[in-house]
Amino acid sequence: MTQIVEPNRRDLFKIAGGGVVIFFGLKPLAEAVAQDWPRYPSDFHAYLAIGADGRVTVFSGKIEMGQGVLTSQAQMAAEELGVPLSSVDMVLGDTARCPWDMGTFGSLTTRMFGPHLRTAAAMARGVLLELAATRLDAPVNRLRAKDGVIAVIGAPGRMVSYAALSRQARIARGLDKAPPLHTPSEFTVMGRSAKRLDGVEKVTGAAKYAADIRLPGMLYARILRPPQHDATLKRVDTAAAEKLAGIVVVHKKDLIAVLHADPEVASVALSRIVTEWDQPASTLDQDTIFAHIEAAAKDVQVLQSKGDVTRTRAARAFDVTFHKGYVAHAPIEPHAALAEVKGGHATIWASTQTPFPTRDEIARALNFKPEAVRVITPYVGGGFGGKSRSIQAIEAARLAQVTGKPVQVEWTRADEFYNDTFDPAAVVKIRSGLTDANRIAYWDYEVFAAGGRAAEIFYDIPNLRVRSAGGMSYEGAAARKGLHPFGVGPWRAPGANMNIFAVESQIDTLAAAAHADPMAFRMAHLSDPRMRRVLRSCADAFGWKPAAGPSGRGVGMALSSDAGSYVATMAEVKVDKQSGKVHVERITCAIDMGVVVNPEGARMQTEGCLTMGLGYTFAEELRFKGGRILDSNFDTYHLPRFSSLPKMIETVLVKNDALAPQGCGEPAITTTGAVIANAVFDACGARLTRLPMTPERVRAALLAQGT
Repeated sequence: MTQIVEPNRRDLFKIAGGGVVIFFGLKPLAEAVAQDWPRYPSDFHAYLAIGADGRVTVFSGKIEMGQGVLTSQAQMAAEELGVPLSSVDMVLGDTARCPWDMGTFGSLTTRMFGPHLRTAAAMARGVLLELAATRLDAPVNRLRAKDGVIAVIGAPGRMVSYAALSRQARIARGLDKAPPLHTPSEFTVMGRSAKRLDGVEKVTGAAKYAADIRLPGMLYARILRPPQHDATLKRVDTAAAEKLAGIVVVHKKDLIAVLHADPEVASVALSRIVTEWDQPASTLDQDTIFAHIEAAAKDVQVLQSKGDVTRTRAARAFDVTFHKGYVAHAPIEPHAALAEVKGGHATIWASTQTPFPTRDEIARALNFKPEAVRVITPYVGGGFGGKSRSIQAIEAARLAQVTGKPVQVEWTRADEFYNDTFDPAAVVKIRSGLTDANRIAYWDYEVFAAGGRAAEIFYDIPNLRVRSAGGMSYEGAAARKGLHPFGVGPWRAPGANMNIFAVESQIDTLAAAAHADPMAFRMAHLSDPRMRRVLRSCADAFGWKPAAGPSGRGVGMALSSDAGSYVATMAEVKVDKQSGKVHVERITCAIDMGVVVNPEGARMQTEGCLTMGLGYTFAEELRFKGGRILDSNFDTYHLPRFSSLPKMIETVLVKNDALAPQGCGEPAITTTGAVIANAVFDACGARLTRLPMTPERVRAALLAQGT
């Protein structure tokens, strides 16, 4: 159970260094959040501080891993507070300075924490207006706050800066009722394409990641890993490693490591450890896993049901099975952490998406109270869900406690692949049918091991049933329960990529069988005005021309609803029928994410989603034999390269200011597999039902349909 440790007033003043500290509890909002996230505290606190120099410090438990929330959160605070963006400093992911947070994942920063942060800033503005009213001897309704200055309307010269108000005393204020937030028509900071606040540091190389942190006397650790998951250590001999000068060997229960002041010497020492393992045999691999998953997936849940799919008849039936293999996170920055344990306290710098849960795990491992552990999160070099678990931070903390010295653990690329919690292999079975009038008569959908995200149908179908078997484990190896040979976990839009691949491929199959244009067929089954608007926006930008598939043009489309956002994607491809290679010529993606905080940031995220999506679409599939991971680096596990990207990726931000900001970091990736599969079908008539769509599988599909 997570223990929530909240800062008190003295802590707030200590953190802020004086000035005006704004704190509040928004219990109704916290309770609304807690309905979905029961590990949130019952009284969730968010706060910011205004220093005596007028600078604003925002404390957020979220972390920056390339998605741009360092900038977008600063924009939200600056907008509601009424200060220039340049005057805002962000403190992220520091468990000693920031309010508790469950972690950075699920496209939740803007849509879930954003309202808290904006309200905090609006309350701060309200408190400052009250202070200024006394200072200027004017009623609050005659004051205006802008650019960090409060002035009396119609009285030039009667003004006071936030800095001046902060210098007069150490003041803690709160408001029982939050002031109204600014509307899009009032925005001066939000809704603008602000430059990334971390841009200069990252371009110049000044940005610090966990592996860049150094402490005097620190040791580098290399940790002994089993050759495969479920292997049992029978014998270990560290004598040869111990002969190296300066080497420290730690063997404590399940943790065997060698440490040295030079990481290369530590690596040499690790190679000299002699081991003998009991390695269970298994017939499971990337091809046999699917039958196993179907047989082993239990706990069937009905996610959506309407009408009766068991008795409905159709003029034509289409029963299709879709498959997807395991996919690695493969972040550019492997997991890393530096830990120092002294005086009954521990400080850990970690590349993690979950600073507070990681703090609590470390506290349990060290037998410390949570308040005796501080996790600091520098920049994180990509996470995609894979850094939700932070085993390396626990390893570093345990080793620091044993050795009495600062210890850095940086996983090698092989460690990264071995310890990863992969996006699970999955199976989807769809039974569907068309009426004589080419309407969808029924839809019977069952997903195995990918969970229910994006499995529910937004199309108008009179008889449908959506079921999920096996769920989707986020707890790694401990929760496999015979379903997976190693740990699985969240991977950017977990489960949605597989579900949308299956759903939109099947919808496209039905459209082709009806000899209908794919867009017209979808529109005929769509009553949701928001999705219809997004689809039209994408078609207008792409220049969609109606035609039934396969038309030979190589164009396709796919729709998705994820993380509160609506997405329509269209693509054009060329297929080399001899080699089976597919080249993507262009992609257009329209997305309605409600109010857009940073338009350029939203475009970056969308382009990043589509680029990453090409990886799981064309190449990313883990090779394994039982618990043995056969991929250990990028020589065999292939990510998208610039040379494989389309010449044009166009993002269309569909205006919807009536809706609060929604998710941006994941929705666009969910359509990538489906839109490419549908474009390949339109190009050559071959329907791909397994991801990734390798050249060999494209050639096999072409042969199967006689091309």
